[in-house]
Amino acid sequence: MSQFTFEAMDAKGQKLKKEIEAANRDEALSKIRGMGYFPTKVKEKSGKKKNDDGGGEVGMAGDAPKGKRSFVIGGVSSKQLTQFTTQLYTLQDAGLPIVRSIRILEGQLPACTLKNQLMEIAEDVESGSTLAEAFAKHPKTFNHLFVSMVKAGEKGGVLDTILERLATFMEKSLRLKKKVIGAMVYPAVVTTVAVGILFAIMKFVIPSFKKMFDDQGLTLPPLTEILLGFSTFVGEYWWLLIVAIPLGLYAFYKALGMTSSGRLFVDHVKIRTPLFGTIVRKSIISRFCRTLGTLLASGVPILEALSIIKDAIGNQVITRAVEEVHASIREGESISQPLRNSGVFDELVINMIDVGEETGELDRMLMKVADNYDEDVDIAVESLTSVLEPIMIVGLGGSVGFIVIALFMPLIELMDKLGA
Repeated sequence: MSQFTFEAMDAKGQKLKKEIEAANRDEALSKIRGMGYFPTKVKEKSGKKKNDDGGGEVGMAGDAPKGKRSFVIGGVSSKQLTQFTTQLYTLQDAGLPIVRSIRILEGQLPACTLKNQLMEIAEDVESGSTLAEAFAKHPKTFNHLFVSMVKAGEKGGVLDTILERLATFMEKSLRLKKKVIGAMVYPAVVTTVAVGILFAIMKFVIPSFKKMFDDQGLTLPPLTEILLGFSTFVGEYWWLLIVAIPLGLYAFYKALGMTSSGRLFVDHVKIRTPLFGTIVRKSIISRFCRTLGTLLASGVPILEALSIIKDAIGNQVITRAVEEVHASIREGESISQPLRNSGVFDELVINMIDVGEETGELDRMLMKVADNYDEDVDIAVESLTSVLEPIMIVGLGGSVGFIVIALFMPLIELMDKLGA
């Protein structure tokens, strides 16, 4: 085992110098990366420089040797892309060349889609392509918004600043997405469990009572007839309830999404649905404002920024409003009126955007709106959980109560008959 000294940066971009014990330089690099550091120089403690396995500065090739592409299935998650962007900003802020930064980050990754893409991106940049052009070759990972901001950063010579804004934007968007999904998970799980319990009661418990009632020749009340009829339906057509209906609803939803009018209808329903609609609407407005504000602050022209948002916002109601804003600006008018006409944006948002236009600080005002709406989403998520709990308890209690009453009515008659 040899002793190596190394210089590296931590996740916050702070430089450090330490020692590590390893069999060779490759093992030392692996250990350093396993500690969460980005090595920039590794050498044996004796100070001897070597060409292959010895010390020396970690260059573009030495730091992360070009490897073969791995066969992988799947794409790049939002979390993985956000982490990559944050780390790339850290390395750029520390002054490392862009290819070297990409090689370092590619070397940190296990075999995955992003690792393969970073290999290609580094090779493209080394061949003379701009970073934005290299990213644009992988549209499924680096969308139009990402590429446009990087392009603006390269043109203005402020790539590190743009990457910081992009990383912040992605982190906040990911956090907001997690909160919205988290709000949906709890009621979905509780509802699924409750439906499963009721299904088991209908299929396995109620038929026993039905047999007993038939044997006794009782005249059943209407509530019991309804319960037994539904139990029979569940017993015979359970596959329809579990498979056919869910698949049919999913197919209908997908078919609606294949047409422009269908997508518009679905998106209208999403933002108008009681309880959930408020969260969806506020999160969409937050995303719109933060995306537009980030693009404008990065130097992207407003018409180009609106074109990017139109493809990235993911809601046809907002998309139509953005198209109207785009046309309005081309004709020399303001942003606020088309947003007001959409009926989605609150007056407070419209007035703040209006003030931002008048003062020339539209980007800053949009970011404030986004921050306010993120807080509103937090409150709405907490309120949703507190509201749904009693609704689900009452719903489940009502279902169980109906079953109990429907079964006990003929049981009381049976006990009276046996007592006589």
